[in-house]
Amino acid sequence: MTSPESGQFRPSETRSELRDLTDAINELRSLGHGYLEARLPNNAFPQLTMGFRDDHAIIHLFTTEESVSLLLGDGTLPSEVTVDVPIIDELSTFTGDFVLSVDHAWDVVQNFVQTGLSETLGEWCEL
Repeated sequence: MTSPESGQFRPSETRSELRDLTDAINELRSLGHGYLEARLPNNAFPQLTMGFRDDHAIIHLFTTEESVSLLLGDGTLPSEVTVDVPIIDELSTFTGDFVLSVDHAWDVVQNFVQTGLSETLGEWCEL
């Protein structure tokens, strides 16, 4: 997760309750950008990542080391519009096809953390 203090990705893994994760995301949202990786305890996969900047977010799903998908966007932006969001410590550009509102993306992450299911989160585009 992005460190609120440094603004850089902190690669150390931390196990936290949803309440603590919510507090950390709210702090990052107040800074306007962030990146997090979430998975269930005792399982390396699936892993969900969320990168966001301002009101725009991107969700990746890793089902194995070699398999990654992007969650299709929620119509927040038209397909032809692009946004830059942090993925780890680098800004990456995505078209509106994959952009979600930060609120919607956070709902997706919470649902994943609570259920462990990725199939019900929306439509995925395998990369």
